[in-house]
Amino acid sequence: MIDLYSWTTPNGRKVSILLEELGVPYTVKPIDISKDEQFAPEFLKIAPNNRIPAIVDHDTGIHLMETGAIMMYLAQKYDRFQVAGDEYWRMVEWLMWQMGGLGPMLGQVHHFVKYNAGKSPYAEERYSKEAQRLYKVLNTRLEGRDYVVGEGKGSYTIADMAIWPWISRYDWQGIDLADFANIRDWYKRILERPAVQRGYHVPKYVQDIPQGS
Repeated sequence: MIDLYSWTTPNGRKVSILLEELGVPYTVKPIDISKDEQFAPEFLKIAPNNRIPAIVDHDTGIHLMETGAIMMYLAQKYDRFQVAGDEYWRMVEWLMWQMGGLGPMLGQVHHFVKYNAGKSPYAEERYSKEAQRLYKVLNTRLEGRDYVVGEGKGSYTIADMAIWPWISRYDWQGIDLADFANIRDWYKRILERPAVQRGYHVPKYVQDIPQGS
């Protein structure tokens, strides 16, 4: 049994989507970051960086923070949603791209453009331009591909699951998916998966899932 400590953010949804895709039993432990519950001493024992999500795997005694580590651990444990050979490193490459670039930069767009508009025009312009650049990178990668790893039909992996929740906030980022047709098609393709629809609403329903149009 796995305990998932999470909240309704793109980072939290990465892991809940993966757990739903795996179809393994897990218990949700909501950590309401609006109430600073991530600073509770009992949570810090699991996630010293006071960020969600985190997991405790009671089968192995392992506890992990950081989405990349959690997703790689779960994919390896259950031997699903990963690929072999050289493509494994391509999957890792795009997983790291999300964690090191897409997520942090889009998070800055949310902070400066959505929540603090007008306070720093420089920051708004800087991070909005970077969001556009990153969307172009992903759109190019998806040319002729169904998923970010592999050619043609490719393979649906943890890399897609890591990227998708951040793209699901395209409206927060001032992005029109009509400008990025490859991303739009990929986004809708993944949106159709029942496990993604379930995982999006963990630990609770906040809003309907944006439909990408």
